[in-house]
Amino acid sequence: MPIFRMLHIVFVAMAFALGSALRALRLLPSKPPSSKQFRLSLESLGTTFIKFGQALSIRRDILPDDYVVALQKLQDHVSPFATSVAMEEIERGLGRPVPELFTDLDETPLAAASVAQVHGARLRDGRSVIVKVRRPGLKRQINQDMRSLFWLARVATVIMPRLRHYQPLRIVTEIWTNLLKEIDFCREARSIRNFVTAFADWPTLKIPDVINDLVSETVIVQERSSGRRIDDASLRSDGPRLAGNFVDAYLHQIFVLGVFHGDPHPGNLFVTEDGRICLHDFGIVGFLDRAMRRKLAAFATAFVRQDADWLLEAAIDLGILGGELDRSEFRRGLVEIIGDYAALPLKDWSLAEAFLRVTRLGQAQNVFVPLDLLVLMRAMFLAEHTVRILDPEFQLLESLQTKAPDVLNAAMKEADWTTTFSRWRLDAASAAHDLPAMLSAWVQQLAREGSGLGLSLHVRELKGLHEHLDRSSNRLVLALIAAGLFVSGALLMDAAGPRVLGEIPLLAAVAFALALWFTLRLVQAIARSGKL
Repeated sequence: MPIFRMLHIVFVAMAFALGSALRALRLLPSKPPSSKQFRLSLESLGTTFIKFGQALSIRRDILPDDYVVALQKLQDHVSPFATSVAMEEIERGLGRPVPELFTDLDETPLAAASVAQVHGARLRDGRSVIVKVRRPGLKRQINQDMRSLFWLARVATVIMPRLRHYQPLRIVTEIWTNLLKEIDFCREARSIRNFVTAFADWPTLKIPDVINDLVSETVIVQERSSGRRIDDASLRSDGPRLAGNFVDAYLHQIFVLGVFHGDPHPGNLFVTEDGRICLHDFGIVGFLDRAMRRKLAAFATAFVRQDADWLLEAAIDLGILGGELDRSEFRRGLVEIIGDYAALPLKDWSLAEAFLRVTRLGQAQNVFVPLDLLVLMRAMFLAEHTVRILDPEFQLLESLQTKAPDVLNAAMKEADWTTTFSRWRLDAASAAHDLPAMLSAWVQQLAREGSGLGLSLHVRELKGLHEHLDRSSNRLVLALIAAGLFVSGALLMDAAGPRVLGEIPLLAAVAFALALWFTLRLVQAIARSGKL
């Protein structure tokens, strides 16, 4: 039931918070570290929170490195669900009986994860395919859990106003929205088809296509490809060629297509028997519009050329630095970053790490980095790691310098200048059409008001200010009582006496229930007002 699930989430959150506080006060040993405990807490809450933690791991701009590393280790491998259930989901999703779709469907899954499991199968025309089936009830579970997490985030910002600097409500909403996109296999199928079309003429890349008419929100059927994982030791002799092909493919995705595979870890990459790199799992895809691609190209070029002033301007244009900037201070930070790389061999340079360090310079200004740039940062870290697996001596920045002009020229050719000029002419014509009416309205206003146009200044009413202060005080007291009860419940978990739900002492359960009731009252009041 939702109430027990909510209670479970609150209990795990309070246990982690209390443990972290006690470690900070050195009342508990520092090992295992809080970052590992955070990961274990998310794993204990199941699928939604595993995916939430994986999505949160891209927030390198606000999370410490040890938390990022811990979240990247979240285990997404779970026990498969019954084949009979998978068949029911396939028939429900595709609208036809399994025997009409396949001559053979493997009962043992090829792989199982928190979102879906994959079965091998053979179509009636003889083609070998894979069938990816989403776990039953997953969407409902995600919505229920994320709704609870959103409420908890609202309460947390009331109790600890400093959290607002990190915009937790926006982060939770963003992750919630993207989790729902990630588990929508219709959306993934569209991404696969776009990549298949874009790389149809590339002899170095293979994208297994989707089978027409065998796609739904919960089921996707795709061509089956085989090969060796890209981190297979037997590929080392061919590593330099594969690394070059991989970099070419990603430069094309980022700067020409403006659409890129957002999860290029070794598990999603393998090499076919004919030496092509095969990409799998398009659940995470990033998008960059043409303006963003130009700004990103400027950032990369400024970094390669070690130009601090240009790098500062490029970072501001990208939106990873903002607010009221002390340009001299930020320039000093960029000079330090550039100096650190100047002392390293070129093969050890990392554009992804430099991008992260520049992003973290803007933390104090509360700059909210666009999601697609965060996905890009994650993809760059994974891509650089893959390149170094294939060829530890690969000169990534030198390759970027050499190939960037050709890539950018190709990107410019992709621009539809006819559409651009047509839009400019339409905007200019609309402005010219509206200008007389705007001038007429301005002259009439001038005539009515005499010697000049008046300036109206509106001040918000102060009526009801004391009622607002009373409500705020009541909410604060309620939040403190709820927090105290949560802490009390956690401390009573080892108490003797009768137990409920199998493991929770009665006194602790009462404390948690009262705390939850106060919390729900508080959230309800906030929701009605629409404001914190």
